[in-house]
Amino acid sequence: MALVAIKASSLNQEDFHNLWFHLQHNLLTLIILSVVLTLGSIVYFVTQPRPVYLVDYSCHLPPPSQKVTVQKIIDSVNKNREADPSMSSLAAESSLDFFVKVLERSGLGDETCAPEALFNVPPLQTMAVAREETENVIFDAIDNLLANTKVNPRDIGIIIVNSSTFNPTPSLSAMVVNRYKLRSNIKSFNLGGMGCSAGVIAIDLAKDLLQVHKNTYALVVSTENISRNMYIGDNRSMLVSNCLFRVGGAAILLSNKSGDRRRSKYKLLHTVRTHTGADDKSFRCVQQEDDEKGKTGVSLTKDITSVAARTITKNIATLGPLVLPVSEKLLFFRTYMRKKFFDDKIKHYVPNYKRAIDHFCIHPGGRALIDELEKNLGLSPMDVEPSRSTLHRFGNTSSSSIWYELAYTEAKCRMKKGNKVWQIALGSGFKCNSAVWVALSNVKSSVKSPWEHCVAKYPVKLDL
Repeated sequence: MALVAIKASSLNQEDFHNLWFHLQHNLLTLIILSVVLTLGSIVYFVTQPRPVYLVDYSCHLPPPSQKVTVQKIIDSVNKNREADPSMSSLAAESSLDFFVKVLERSGLGDETCAPEALFNVPPLQTMAVAREETENVIFDAIDNLLANTKVNPRDIGIIIVNSSTFNPTPSLSAMVVNRYKLRSNIKSFNLGGMGCSAGVIAIDLAKDLLQVHKNTYALVVSTENISRNMYIGDNRSMLVSNCLFRVGGAAILLSNKSGDRRRSKYKLLHTVRTHTGADDKSFRCVQQEDDEKGKTGVSLTKDITSVAARTITKNIATLGPLVLPVSEKLLFFRTYMRKKFFDDKIKHYVPNYKRAIDHFCIHPGGRALIDELEKNLGLSPMDVEPSRSTLHRFGNTSSSSIWYELAYTEAKCRMKKGNKVWQIALGSGFKCNSAVWVALSNVKSSVKSPWEHCVAKYPVKLDL
């Protein structure tokens, strides 16, 4: 402006008016552009989703008294068979051999845990026993989480509890509200019947709620009850679940507070949910029902393998564009076009997810499932080590399994700042759900990690 004033002093009146007009015009244009850019920036930042931080999480470690060996399970089955005449068919050599074979090839070790009440003769499967088991698991995980984070329970604005087959009244979420005296305006949710993938569903629901409710915490609790759901019968399709499921649970604290970024372990990047329940085979491949003698169990059909493969493929196809680098997307697109228009015998290109993901937490639904995903995704033995080790040490703890796997990676000191971790879980319905996190620092194990006393023994080599 000073230069303009000096220059204007040497101009005549007409030139001065022309210069002043252009200056006013340009200044008005500049103001309009500034206002537009400012408003655009405000709209952009306001409409951006709030970051969701994983402050910390805790997994339940059952007491040593609950550990079960393969032989202990077999002995218990034999004792109950002898005490219950209706189970006499289990004495048939073929049925017992089937049970033992599945148990020995399941990939579970001799330190997994089950409720002590199930080893009574006959097993105790009352509502009181089931409630006691769930309370012990949930309260232990939450107590440790609150102790590690120093969060006041009154600051928690959202509580989500998921348990697939045990849903008493009052609900499990109400049980948590009562125990920790959470505030009266808390947003409380109880998810039931959603299978082993419900843990990611709960995270996805918490993410959506944290976009609406400002400056608060969300407590997510994932568990499953064994006491009420252990099958005591001789139907082979229902016996398989007895060989895999064990006691476990996890509590996760999420936050949308910007001030929690520095102390949080991870930031949530993506959640992808896939549901193929519209198909009858998918819907019925995992189903809780009564056998021919009226005994309740979870039946697994022969279609589960093909259903799981199809559902996983759809989930990965949705997740791929969100996480894969451009080079992998181009390779996939080129192969797709060649197959579609030139040679349909060309195999589909399987993207290299290791170029986008550093750690994998594959739901330990069984040794065969881990083997299949290792092969199809081109993973190395180290990539699936957390899944195999979790299956061996803790068994399939349903929706909480992926948190034991993440804890394993941390216990091995492998989680570095900027690393991305992919949690993928399968569940009845049939569903496949994924969550992708990024580490905000070099993550260390939390106090009372479930692996702190045994991680040195892993990985183990199994001769199966």
